[in-house]
Amino acid sequence: MKNDVTNIMLELQNLGNEQIKKIYIKHGAKEPLFGVKTGDLKSIANIIKKDYELSMKLYETGNYDAMYLAGMIADSKQMTKEDFENWIEKAYCHGLSDYTVAGTLAKSDLAQEIADEWIHSKKELYQSSGWTCYCNLLKEQDNDKFNIEKIRRYLSYIEHNIHNSANRVRYAMNNFVITVGIFYTPLQKEALEIAENIGEVYVDMGETNCKTPLATAYIKKGIAKMQRKDVNQ
Repeated sequence: MKNDVTNIMLELQNLGNEQIKKIYIKHGAKEPLFGVKTGDLKSIANIIKKDYELSMKLYETGNYDAMYLAGMIADSKQMTKEDFENWIEKAYCHGLSDYTVAGTLAKSDLAQEIADEWIHSKKELYQSSGWTCYCNLLKEQDNDKFNIEKIRRYLSYIEHNIHNSANRVRYAMNNFVITVGIFYTPLQKEALEIAENIGEVYVDMGETNCKTPLATAYIKKGIAKMQRKDVNQ
């Protein structure tokens, strides 16, 4: 398979699956898309490796599968702030904003700077992408990479605003509290207390079977799992 847009688009079309396409549409994807399984996209990405120019071109096609693949092969270290702004502007559903864009941004040195800006945006998918980016960062990076007062302010903000926020923002905020509660040791106790104060968070998942996790239960389960992991090491 040649690493050019035309050949890759043909490959994606050949791998398209109508049932997968229907599932993606239920999750917010829209035409054009072929319905390529994530596993097949990963296989293509493993062949291509990292390719900045190609990722930019694939994302610009507007095809959901190509945009998703773009995130898999993107060279985050080469991407500029303008690149990320272009990507989030064109991310029309949470599958792109919270996976492709947030996941790619989390691998960039610009991650916290841009995520902070998006969190304060008035646009739903910008906000959810910003919160989700932090979730990725908190899982992958050492605690000392984060300003404790900033994380504390974010927890407080979520506690007072989550139930009045936009649909996908509520989901991402809830995940942020969970992630802090499991992975950010300095504020684990505070995150659990805030999760208890927040309680159940309602998010409209449309026609999917997805559910919003109860933060308190997930934090306790996650901490227990981490403790078992530490004991076995």
